Amino acid sequence: MSLPRETTSPPTIDRASTAAGLRVTGGAMVYRLFDVGYEIHLDRALPLLAANAPVRERPLRGEAQAMQIANPPVSVTLGDERLVIEGRAHDATMSARIFDFGVVSLRLRVDAPPSIGWEQYSRFGNAVDVGTDLTPLFQQHLRALFERITPAIERPAIAPVSEDYIVFRIRRLEDADGRTAPADALGDDDITPLLLNESRQLSAAARRELLPHRFSYYADDLTILTWDNAFVLEPVAEDTDVQYILEFANAQLLELRFYDAVLDTELARMYDRISEARAKPRRFFRRRFTHLLTRLQSIVADSTELVERAENALKVTDDVYLARIYSAALEIFRGRAWRGGIDRKLAIIRDTYAMLNAEGQAARGEALELAIVLLFVLEIVLASFAR
Repeated sequence: MSLPRETTSPPTIDRASTAAGLRVTGGAMVYRLFDVGYEIHLDRALPLLAANAPVRERPLRGEAQAMQIANPPVSVTLGDERLVIEGRAHDATMSARIFDFGVVSLRLRVDAPPSIGWEQYSRFGNAVDVGTDLTPLFQQHLRALFERITPAIERPAIAPVSEDYIVFRIRRLEDADGRTAPADALGDDDITPLLLNESRQLSAAARRELLPHRFSYYADDLTILTWDNAFVLEPVAEDTDVQYILEFANAQLLELRFYDAVLDTELARMYDRISEARAKPRRFFRRRFTHLLTRLQSIVADSTELVERAENALKVTDDVYLARIYSAALEIFRGRAWRGGIDRKLAIIRDTYAMLNAEGQAARGEALELAIVLLFVLEIVLASFAR
């Protein structure tokens, strides 16, 4: 491991005049993540995607080796696209990353015109983010990919819950003279129109609240995170480690949101099923809660196993640059809050299971006591007749 990279929080100042002369080369990566099943067997998915040359990617740079990935996801290119954004055609490439815990991440990389001004790049980013309906394109590729890898999916089904994110990726930042500009040439006032889609200048308090997560190590790199997008300045074109980590965090967030919704639905149904079971006529030695208890056991086991698998898919073993970005992303995405909600709902289900099981055992105990009493009575009657 190399020395840990430090998070920098430079003072917020007005740099509008400096940014006005900056020119950038880059684009945007739009992510749409979907839950498509309980588990995806990646070893089975690889031959199904052989025509698209799938690969098992890991983070590139040395310090990224502090990240332990038990089952690296499968990455595959799906094809080139041509998009019209603000009346201008742009080259785009659709790809996918497939995670073993049931998530498919579709990624659309859209290239911006080369060496455009910062203001033009901000407008381009806003147009890709909120000004262009990309849903039909993502749905088309999702259906096609889902059909191809269905044999590798356990309990295949596309969930209604999805996650979206966008990374504005810049490979080169130049000043008015064409020289490489330092990352701190971009202040919060410059980033605000791109990440927050705000044209008016925010107050200092608002900037601190909305843009607190700013990371940099070298003079020419910069990462800024928000809830639904991120800005990444990285001059090494092959280095997509920050995007890799953010994609992983979004995939884990999707699983937490998905199972939180599943448990919400099951809790509502559970109370109705309990009422229905109790309303049925009681029969001698009949276990009226058997099916319900079996279902509750299955829900707890499935939810616990998959949430644990998703959370443990990526482990941070040292306090380095990517680890800090990953931790900040989980904080922004409120991962602990989602996990806490799931744990509370699972606790309710476990308590309900224990209550119903105890109630069932009590009923069976009463039935056995009654049977014993009847046997004693029967024995006395038979003895009296025998005399």
